Parts: sequence; structure tokens; C-alpha cells
Amino acid sequence: ALGEIATLLPLPGSFNAWGGRVFDEAASFQMTWMYFINWALTIPAELSAASLVIGFWASPSVLPEYVVPLIIIVVMVAINMAGVQAYGEMEYWFSILKVGTIIMFIICGILVDAGVIGGEKLGMKAWHVEGAPFKGGFISFLRVLVTVGYSYGGTEMTGVTAAESRNPHKHVPRAVNTVIIRIAFFYLATVFLIGSIIPNNDPSLINTTRSAATAPFTLVFLKAGISAAASFMNAVVFTSIFSAINSDFYVATRVLLSLSRNGWAHKSIGYTNSRGVPVVALAIVTTCSCLSMVTVFIASGVVFSWFVKIIGSIIFQSWFLILILHFRFRYCWEKQGRRVSELPYVSWGYPYGNIIALCIGSLCIIATCFLSIRDVPARPGADATEEQMTAYNNAMLLYAKGLIGAWFPWLMSATLFFSYKFIKGTKLIKAEDADLDTGRFVPTESDKRDMSSKSPLWKRVVRLIV
Repeated sequence: ALGEIATLLPLPGSFNAWGGRVFDEAASFQMTWMYFINWALTIPAELSAASLVIGFWASPSVLPEYVVPLIIIVVMVAINMAGVQAYGEMEYWFSILKVGTIIMFIICGILVDAGVIGGEKLGMKAWHVEGAPFKGGFISFLRVLVTVGYSYGGTEMTGVTAAESRNPHKHVPRAVNTVIIRIAFFYLATVFLIGSIIPNNDPSLINTTRSAATAPFTLVFLKAGISAAASFMNAVVFTSIFSAINSDFYVATRVLLSLSRNGWAHKSIGYTNSRGVPVVALAIVTTCSCLSMVTVFIASGVVFSWFVKIIGSIIFQSWFLILILHFRFRYCWEKQGRRVSELPYVSWGYPYGNIIALCIGSLCIIATCFLSIRDVPARPGADATEEQMTAYNNAMLLYAKGLIGAWFPWLMSATLFFSYKFIKGTKLIKAEDADLDTGRFVPTESDKRDMSSKSPLWKRVVRLIV
């Protein structure tokens, strides 16, 4: 859905700008601000996670938790000031490291599961342990949906980067088509192997220290006899977080730039230097990233978990609205007498893929909102012990996280949408009047030759994975 419109209209702000073309300008205002909020919160969340990971080698008493975020922020500003080429080059090498680690893990996992190394053939035994596959029941499965959504967040970045792609007709479809392959390869394959090798009742999974030493990936390597697995995986996780923060800075500044150019933020924010870097937007994003300094007063793990709840819900909302806008785009396109065959890239499986995705997304959102109000912790009586009060306070904290995470995005979105609609008096755009041409990418003869040329097979395989 994302690829179809981004290939045709590679606009700054991507899908956030489409609402003003096919639905209502208030929708674009709301989506763009919510998407900026998403990434403005993701950066401090990732910085807090970086503090947790570094804690494996250096405790807070040796290296204060705020030092790591501070160093990373300085490095990120330097990379982003260098321009989009520096960002792309960094991501390329980080991706190779991550891909290499995952390939090594999958090979190692298959050998461990088959009993080739580790001394025991495991097969599917772990799937028959009591409680598998839904440990704690289906409700517990639903409770982790927001965290899972947070982990998948960023797959929609392809649309945001389309505006700075030299040839969107070639590069956007290729990136979009490989997303499902990457998800199957990197997410599903690794999770399946972890689930097959590490039983759900393994005491090592009770990771009270939040250390990489007992992370599931590390446990698989340890079963393979790789003693240095903990340090290695911790290093890879840290580089992955660094890579994620690099992407977060890039996307957040570009979304803020889009807000400025659309007149939804002060025009000075849209200033760019000679290298095309939105300097003022970068300064604002850097300021937002300093929220991670809260770790000076609160443990980085607590800060991270609060942000995850909010960000995960915003991501669900963004995906849901992308699908709705795609339906509306197709309606406007056909209403104007245009043929689907005229589109440079056609979303395969439409409309059934969209319908299935909307149903799944709706169930995720409903489950998240329902669970957030389902179990209100019961307050202990006046004669409660200190342990009981501590347990109650922890339960209330967990309840508050779920409540804010589930409802904040929708309440904030409704406020933004209706406030803008009321102040500006915007109306639903008629399908016949939808602007589907301004900003449309028209390939040159050079672009067409670039699209028709084929790279060597080995390069295409590497691009497919990386």
C-alpha cells in the first residue's frame, strides 16, 4: 500500500502528506504531527536502551547512565550535519553487520536444533513443554502486542526516504518488495529457532538483571559452545541500537521539515544548508533526544518501557491510516478515469491484502485498548505489609503504562484532527478534485535506462537481503 503511492508521489513527509491530497488537509496535519511525536519519543527510548546495553560492560557506578546517550547524541548530530550520503553509508555498513550476525545465528540455530553441535537433538521438543506456545494463556500473548509493534516500527520508512531517492520508480518498489522477505528471514526464522531451542520454562529466561548474558540469542550461542556469545551479542545489539538512532534522527528531521514546508510549523524550521540538511529541524530533534537524560533521575529500563508503550500504539495507528488512505487513493484514481495499469507500481493483493491487514490491525488496537482497562489493581487494606504495598505500586505503574500507551495516540490524534478542522474549516476533498499530479515523479530517459539495466546476480542477491 505504501509503495504504490510513494512511487507515484515521492513527497516530503510521504504518507503523511497524502491525507491532504485524497481525504482532508486535517488528516495530513494530524498524521504528520503524530509521526513526528513517534520518532521524537523513539530517539530517547533507543538512547535509554543503549544505556542498558552498555551496562553489561560498565555498571552505572562506573559509567553514569546519562553519559552514553550524551555521547551518541553528539555523534548523531555530526553524522546528520554531514548530509544524507553519510547517513546512507553508515546504514549500509550497520546493515551488513546485522545481516552477517543473523545469518550466522540461523546457521548456528539449525545445527543446534538438529543436534549437530551441542550434543542433543532438540527438534520440536520445546513446542510441547507445558504452556507452549501461549505461555500464560492467550491474554498474555495479547499483552505483548504493543512491544512487538514497537519492534516492527520503521518498516514504513521506505515511503519517507522516497522523496530523496534519485529514481523512486526503481528503488521504492525494490525496497517495498523485499520487506516481506526480510521479515520472514530476520524475524520469523530467528524467532522460530529460538522457540525451538529454548523451552519457555528455562530458568535462564528470568532475566532480572536485563543483561545480554541471558538473552535468548545468547543462550542459543552458548548451547553451541560459543563462550564469548554474551559479549558478542551485546556488541551487535549496541550497533543495532546505534543504527536505529541514526535512522530515527534522519526520519524525525525530515518529518519536521515536511511540517514546516506545509505551513504546520514555523517556516524557519524548514531552513536547509548547502548540503540539504534541515539544520533547525535537527536542532529541535536533538533537543527532544535529551529526554533520555531523564535516566539521571530514573533507571533507563523504566524510561525505555514507558516510551515503548506509547510508541508501539502510535505505530499501529500509522499503519492503520496508511491502509485507509490507500483505499481512498485508489477510489480517487479510478474516479478520475485513470487506469490502475498507469501506476508505476501496483500493490499486489489489493484490495484483499488491505482488508486482511485492516482486520488484524483493528483487532490489535481493540485488544490493546481493552487490556488497558481490563484489570485495575486492587488496593491493599490499611493493614497491608510493605511488600504488599510495593507489589500494588508496581502493578499500578504497569497499569498506567498500558493505559497511556493504548489511549494517548487516539486522544492526541482526535485533538489534532478536529482542532485543525475547526480552526481552518477544512472539508472532505471530492474524489474528482484530488490532486494526484503535483509532485509526481516523471522519469527521464536516463532513469528509464537505469530501470531496465540489470546488475550481476550476486549484487541482486545482496541487495535483496541487505
